[in-house]
Amino acid sequence: MKYDKNHALLATAIPGLPAPKSGKVRDVFDLGDKLLMVVTDRISAFDVILPSGVPDKGKVLNQLSLFWMEFLGMKNHLITADVDEYPAELKVVKDDLRGRSMLVKKVNMVEVECIARGYLTGSGWKEYQKSGTVNGQQLRAGYQNASKLDEVLFTPTTKAAIGDHDEAIDYAQTEQLVGAATAAALRDATLSLYTRAADYALQHGIIIADTKFEFGKDADGSLILADEVLTPDSSRFWPLDSYSVGNNPPSLDKQFVRDWLDSVHFNHQPPAPELPDDVVAKTRAKYVEAYETLSKRQLI
Repeated sequence: MKYDKNHALLATAIPGLPAPKSGKVRDVFDLGDKLLMVVTDRISAFDVILPSGVPDKGKVLNQLSLFWMEFLGMKNHLITADVDEYPAELKVVKDDLRGRSMLVKKVNMVEVECIARGYLTGSGWKEYQKSGTVNGQQLRAGYQNASKLDEVLFTPTTKAAIGDHDEAIDYAQTEQLVGAATAAALRDATLSLYTRAADYALQHGIIIADTKFEFGKDADGSLILADEVLTPDSSRFWPLDSYSVGNNPPSLDKQFVRDWLDSVHFNHQPPAPELPDDVVAKTRAKYVEAYETLSKRQLI
């Protein structure tokens, strides 16, 4: 295991196993018939992995994903997140894996990232200001920054390699990539999952402005929920009590880090600057607050 000066887990190594396939945040070990997914404390912004980690961030992402998988009830890739049920070769590092890992089924991932937008913000707001559209979908006039949309939008993107940027695609392009039936299934699942989660979160004082889902296909070809689910890395969480239209609301997610990077004029290209200790601490606090508010559980 590799940690940074803030005691954030940056990389995972398990004796006797080949090196994992590493994404921006997750290290994935191939165990033959299944995968071990370990969520590190790495943080990325603007598709760039930052040199600083955020302690316990991986635990928040992992445990919040588990909460939402249970709550939403859609077929998913989880086998178990109980380290005491892991294969024998993992027992030597089970304390390091506890709370931040899960064993998952191998699925054929659909090469589209599925974004649901309930509020107009971020790149959607920028596009709307220029053209009155979001992902090419024409919207009515009169929206402001952070306005609630009249209806939830499905705004998919491509999946980019590490270091590259995801590209927005419209629904017709999605059909071309994955076929009409799969595109419709992705859209319907994305909108349904977002709506259920957003309704629940609102009852607990958090607005889910937007979120990203990823899906795969099981052996029988059915759609299956995979990767992270409704986390502060993949969503915008706004506290209801500080929300107002026309402003960028305070958030319990990665936007805090993006805003700091913009404040130091980061050009969105590697290498990224190290995060100051106070930014790391505040980011950790935001992630933990999001988890504990939504799940009604304490982080372990």
